Amino acid sequence: MKIVIAQMKHETNTFSPVPTRLERFAGGRERPLEGRDAIDALGGTGSASAALIETALAAGALIDFAIAASAPPSGPVEDDAFDFMCGRICDAVRKGCDAILLDLHGAMVTRSYDDGEGELLRRIRAIAPTVPIGIALDMHTNLYPAMVDQSTVIAGYQTYPHVDMFETGLRAARPVIALLQKKARPAMAWGNRPMLPHVMRQGSDDSPNREIQARCKAMEQQGALSATVFVGFPHADIVNAGLSAVVVTDNDPQLARRYCEELLDMAWAQREAFVYHVEPLAQSFQRAESLASQPGQGPVVLLDHYDNCASGGTMDTMTVLEGILKAGLPNVAAFAVFDPEAARQMAAAGIGSELTLPLGGRLDMPGIARTGSPLVVTGKVRRLFDGHFVNEGPMGRGERVNMGLSAVFDTGNVEIAVISRHVEPHDIASLRSLGIEPDKKRFLMLKSRVHWRAGLRRYAKAIVECAGTGVCTSDYSVLDFRRVRRPIYPLDRI
Repeated sequence: MKIVIAQMKHETNTFSPVPTRLERFAGGRERPLEGRDAIDALGGTGSASAALIETALAAGALIDFAIAASAPPSGPVEDDAFDFMCGRICDAVRKGCDAILLDLHGAMVTRSYDDGEGELLRRIRAIAPTVPIGIALDMHTNLYPAMVDQSTVIAGYQTYPHVDMFETGLRAARPVIALLQKKARPAMAWGNRPMLPHVMRQGSDDSPNREIQARCKAMEQQGALSATVFVGFPHADIVNAGLSAVVVTDNDPQLARRYCEELLDMAWAQREAFVYHVEPLAQSFQRAESLASQPGQGPVVLLDHYDNCASGGTMDTMTVLEGILKAGLPNVAAFAVFDPEAARQMAAAGIGSELTLPLGGRLDMPGIARTGSPLVVTGKVRRLFDGHFVNEGPMGRGERVNMGLSAVFDTGNVEIAVISRHVEPHDIASLRSLGIEPDKKRFLMLKSRVHWRAGLRRYAKAIVECAGTGVCTSDYSVLDFRRVRRPIYPLDRI
């Protein structure tokens, strides 16, 4: 038995100015890993790819790992990068195989295709029209018909933060192996509802998504091979952005359809609960100071959620950090400002050097009609670091991370992490690699939305969500939606 495995992951924010070239998928290398190098890098980690590898090996299969390509969210993928990755996968399929297992995201938009994953599958099917295909997808998938029509099994994450990537890989791969062994006949049903849930209301440890994902798990315990509700990624101005569901059963299409409609109805009934209500930034700072003065251990976490690189943000807007500095908040750590030029200047000056320099604000954001606005900051270079660390988990456990040349810049009240590659702070190693211990801080500013909860929530005394500036804004009125299907809730009060 021969199985082709591949990873091609990107969540595209169509409002983001951050370019998405091939090197962004390579983790700091010239090109993404392939073959044995990819297996060695991903095997034994908490990724969906690791589960695909493990399942294939357990079935006695020979693995051809075509490419391991995963990029932080950003703007539309360049066509040459997309064609390169698809080409590697199609070349492997062309050599012949018994099954194909894919670790995809589900919200990839390219310069030419709104449904990048669907286009990949169309190219695969032109080569191998009948080979079973199992796909592991992110909960933020914007599902198109081509993804379902051209695949055999789809399974998506049931947690946000995504701490079940490995388990999702198992749910995608095992039914395909069972099909090859003539032990199952997967049947899929899918559908969507016209709603754009706000990302800040999508956490699976919060209502209403908590109850919806619990029902997905219950359906699997009751016999479904896989049950998934995709909350969707709303910062993509494409027709099918929004909430959808897929259910896979063993040779029972009617049950799959009934379960799918039940999940969609649950979500639609709770559409108002998926709406995020923005708090003015000045009010957030006042509340943060009040919370910090109350008894309890750990920092007050200030979430700069409008500028989260894991949703395509530039990670260099300075609105929230400027407010922290002006307010004189003491004993603060901020992770992180993406500014490779500032990091180079700090490295050139050396540890202990005092500098005054413009920080952040390097990128204009035409998608929200904003220009970059650097903040002039004075401080000392406290630490320098090459940016390499390994995630402790639970999210992305064991995966190698490269945030590039990094520095800690100390203004006296605030330790600012400055990095050269986009990395969201969801793992304690991102902070400790820079010498930052969160439980020793009074305030901790994080450019994150929900993923920070995976590895850092346990340190938080309290949480304040700060509406700053960025293409991950939770204020839909700032986003010029032109292509998403209408009417759609809450853009339209249906």
